[in-house]
Amino acid sequence: MGIFKTRKNKKFNYAPRYWDDKGEGSPYQMEHKFDKFRSTVGKSGNLKNRFSTAWDELRHHSDKKVNVRVLGIFLILLLIFLYLIDFDLSIFFTRI
Repeated sequence: MGIFKTRKNKKFNYAPRYWDDKGEGSPYQMEHKFDKFRSTVGKSGNLKNRFSTAWDELRHHSDKKVNVRVLGIFLILLLIFLYLIDFDLSIFFTRI
């Protein structure tokens, strides 16, 4: 089905006339911004393979500080949301 597939960009093999390679590759080659850092970017395949590689990367190469920060932001936003819908927040706090 052509509806769910994304269109691939065309690739051209342009080589400047007076440019010496010296093993650096083409200066006009465009690569993805995160290719150096992520293993899941730019790979084609079905959804299951992409999800499994993303899950493996999350489990083995995750940054603990970022995970704690995201969890803290999520909890703060959740408490703000519960306050806005007038949820009884007193169940979270004990009074002695």
